[in-house]
Amino acid sequence: MTMQRFSGKVMVVTGAAQGIGRGVALRAAAEGARVLLVDRADFVAEVATEVAAEAGRMGTTADTAGFVADLETYDGAAAAMAFAAQRFGCIDILINGVGGAIRMRPFAEFEPAQIDAEIRRSLMPTLYTCHAVLPHLLARGGGTIVNISSNATRGIRRVPYSAAKGGVNALTQSLAMEYAQRNIRVVATAPGGTSAPPRRVPRNAAGDSDQERAWMGEAVQQVTESTFFKRYGSIDEQVAPILFLASDEASYITGSVLPVAGGDTG
Repeated sequence: MTMQRFSGKVMVVTGAAQGIGRGVALRAAAEGARVLLVDRADFVAEVATEVAAEAGRMGTTADTAGFVADLETYDGAAAAMAFAAQRFGCIDILINGVGGAIRMRPFAEFEPAQIDAEIRRSLMPTLYTCHAVLPHLLARGGGTIVNISSNATRGIRRVPYSAAKGGVNALTQSLAMEYAQRNIRVVATAPGGTSAPPRRVPRNAAGDSDQERAWMGEAVQQVTESTFFKRYGSIDEQVAPILFLASDEASYITGSVLPVAGGDTG
């Protein structure tokens, strides 16, 4: 493996203020990428500075920036891509990391507005950013999009989220077919349960009731038991395949959704 796989490349990472997105940005910067970290959390610029400093400690001079945008809106997605192109001169790679179940409960217990919120959170940012980045990739003569989906397309207590991630998979495959002749690869990983530090921004700002915490426990048990390893993965175990797919090492892979879930294919 070449440890400067992204030298000279400009990468946009969404959902980059925490979790898998932050891990992707950190390792990509250490491997030479110029990285725009996008998130709606206002501390994303602070994270971008931390990523550059950590890359420096690993021996790489990193060029990073943060950008605050609400990617649940098309205007937010377009603004983020425009800023990346202006700041770095082009875009080569987009990593779509925004998403995550807001609530976990039996489907019959979801309210209509809650269903809509899950789709807005876990499908629309990826759909919007894929569309908004295309003019920049076409102007560049090609590029790569890596969507972070989920193996929760089969799972309990989060049917709307599962539907949203099924949409991400379909988007990945169809967009790859449509733009392969324009030298644009579109791929995805489907992470399983992943252990991460405590979130600085909660997935559900309203908080969970005792009943919701019980339903979440049932989902966690199902996710854990469905893996061959009977454990959650780590951030590093998710970052590595994402960046493999983003790199030139995966140049003949497009339209694929790679499960990264300890044997549970979703």
